[in-house]
Amino acid sequence: MIGPRKLRKAKKTTEIGWREVIGLPELGIPALKAKIDTGARTSALHAVDIETYERDGVPWVSFHVPLADRFGGKKHHTRIIDERRIRNTSGRMESRIIIESTLVLGNRNWRIEISLANRQNMELDLILGRTAVRRRDLLVNPGRSFLAGTPVGPVHQNLPKLDDGLLGALKRGKKTARKASDSGEQK
Repeated sequence: MIGPRKLRKAKKTTEIGWREVIGLPELGIPALKAKIDTGARTSALHAVDIETYERDGVPWVSFHVPLADRFGGKKHHTRIIDERRIRNTSGRMESRIIIESTLVLGNRNWRIEISLANRQNMELDLILGRTAVRRRDLLVNPGRSFLAGTPVGPVHQNLPKLDDGLLGALKRGKKTARKASDSGEQK
């Protein structure tokens, strides 16, 4: 005889695409195109001019996110939560600084860990690894993109407004988004 099965509480699963527009409000970034990469363990953000320092005996990092310039790009300062050896896209191990930030995906938000890496030659400025999306009731559809919609919510209210021209350019690619930003498509 088979024993009674545990009844699981029905959860609402949200379908997302393999690419999504996300926000990182604590870094002043209302929109950034991200690749959802369940093959990568750790998320990685394209950052340059990375400098570490101490503030009151606590390790901090300053860095610049180049594509975020269109939102009044500035040098970001945040606490370092770890430094880890991570395998890069070429398969080589490298030491990376890990920070923590709120991620906004559609109308949902939660805290994630992000490694800082130079992703200049990559199509997307942010990789969302499996630890960032695990246990969030998300279903990644590898054949679709941009299903979550524009990042919204209370954590987004003090950031620059997104217009359709800039969002469209962002979805088309890095070069197009830079051109839209430079030409003043953003309101």
